[in-house]
Amino acid sequence: MALCGGTGTGTGREHSLGLLVFPKFNFNFKLRKKQVEFVVPNLVVSASSSSAASNKIANLFAKRKERVKLPIYQGGGGIDQFLCHPSGVGVEAILNKNSFTSFQSLDTNTYRCTLPKLKFLNFQVAPVLDLRVTSTTQDCTIELLSCKFEGSELLQRQNDRFLACMRNHMTWDVNDSDQFLDLDIELNVSLQIYTQPFSSLPISAVEKPGNLMMQSLLDRLFQVLLQRLLRDYDRWVREGGVSSSVNSDVN
Repeated sequence: MALCGGTGTGTGREHSLGLLVFPKFNFNFKLRKKQVEFVVPNLVVSASSSSAASNKIANLFAKRKERVKLPIYQGGGGIDQFLCHPSGVGVEAILNKNSFTSFQSLDTNTYRCTLPKLKFLNFQVAPVLDLRVTSTTQDCTIELLSCKFEGSELLQRQNDRFLACMRNHMTWDVNDSDQFLDLDIELNVSLQIYTQPFSSLPISAVEKPGNLMMQSLLDRLFQVLLQRLLRDYDRWVREGGVSSSVNSDVN
C-alpha cells in the first residue's frame, strides 16, 4: 500500500501541485542550478479567490512499469548486491541524493530530502519530502511519507489543499547469464479545486489535462531515475563493486 504525503485536502508539486493542472495555460520550464522556475503567462491569482473555496477534489494518477535488462559484470556484483548493500550506496543512488539541496537521515531507512527551490511568479518554495526505503534480498520499495512546501507563506498554505501518494517498487531477476530490473511506480494526487475559473469547471476538465501532465512528468522522471541509477551502478562496479564497499566499511 502506498503511503501519502501532505496534510490533506481540508476546506479551510512541481508546486503547489494545483499549478500542474491548469488546463488552458502554457507552462515554460526553466532549469537552473539548484532552482526550477515556472513561468505562467498572463495568470493573475486573486488573494480573495480563497473565499470562494469549493469542495471539489480532483484525483490525478500516473503509473509507469518497465523491465530493464542490465549488463553482466563478471566479479563486480549484481544489481541486487548494489541496491541492498549495507553501506547505503544503492539507497543513495535510488533516491538520487545529489539532486537534493538537503539530504538528512531520520532513522535507519527514512530520509528527509529538500528539493531545489521552485519559483512561481514572485514566490519561492522548496518542496520537502520524507521518504522511506525498505530493502530486502528480493525487492526495494520507496514510499512517500510526507510532502510539504517551505518558503513563501502563500504557497505554504497549499499544504492543506493536496494529498500526494507515491510508491516505487523495484524487483530484480539475477542469474549467471542475465539480470533484469523491474520498476513499478505509481503517483496519486488528490487536489482541492478552489480558485476561479477552475472551481467553475467540471472536475473532468481538470483531471483529464492534469493526468496527461502527471504522466508526462512521471515518464521524464522515470528516465532520469533509471539513467542515473545505472550510471551509479556502473561506477560502483568499476570501482570494485562489493570488494570496494566492504573495504570502505571496514575503514
